[in-house]
Amino acid sequence: MLEHATLSDQEFSQFQRWLHQAAGIDLSPAKKTLVSSRLAKRLSHYQLPSFGDYFHLIMHDSAKLELQLALDLLTTNETYFFREPKHFEFLSQQIVPNFPRERALRIWSAASSSGEEAYSLAMILAEHRAAAPWEIIASDISSRVLTQAKAGLYAIERSHNIPTAYLMKYCLKGIGQQEGTFLIDRKIKERVHFSQINLNKPLPDLGLFDLIFIRNVMIYFNRETKEQVLARLLPLLRQGGYLIISHAESLHGLQTGLQLLSPSIYRKA
Repeated sequence: MLEHATLSDQEFSQFQRWLHQAAGIDLSPAKKTLVSSRLAKRLSHYQLPSFGDYFHLIMHDSAKLELQLALDLLTTNETYFFREPKHFEFLSQQIVPNFPRERALRIWSAASSSGEEAYSLAMILAEHRAAAPWEIIASDISSRVLTQAKAGLYAIERSHNIPTAYLMKYCLKGIGQQEGTFLIDRKIKERVHFSQINLNKPLPDLGLFDLIFIRNVMIYFNRETKEQVLARLLPLLRQGGYLIISHAESLHGLQTGLQLLSPSIYRKA
């Protein structure tokens, strides 16, 4: 086996095409080093001499386990609690107070990564809608991050953006062997349902939502893929419901039928 296999342009193009087809993600040429570094250990694991051999392996992986692992390694999952706080303020100050208390408020965290966004939403609903029904569906394409999300266990450093009152009420500080970590309290964790969903494929029957968070994922899609993803999502958004994207993203020029309320916050008229 070669000690340090080099990812050729042709091999990189193979991974580019596959990732776009599988997940709708466009890898720019600048990501070539990232692909090489993230997959290098898998070449070592299988003692393969080239990235082309690894690509052949995942394409002929009947169990799809290595294929999923490669997908996990090549998708970016940067997130943190209460990221882009204005969105959470909008939920707690504008949506929750005006939402009928007799009806279940349903939210979909459509690119939930390791769960921080979904649990941030859950803390707000538990605090401001304790006596009224609510439900959160959280999904991601990566099985690896979903495993962490379901566990609800995080390094203590990840807690910095959680408001102190929420941290004390909805998080359990690890002791003994769990020192240096915190666990999302069961009363929150049981209200969030995680599922592996690929937004680039036909969606399962999820019902209708009052609010869909799809943040920091469409930035990796080209215009055509954005339109296709939105065409799948928007039928699941109730009339009068809200779609929230990241401040770094835009739906400008896309035919969505949505009303822009404020930067990154849209309403289905």
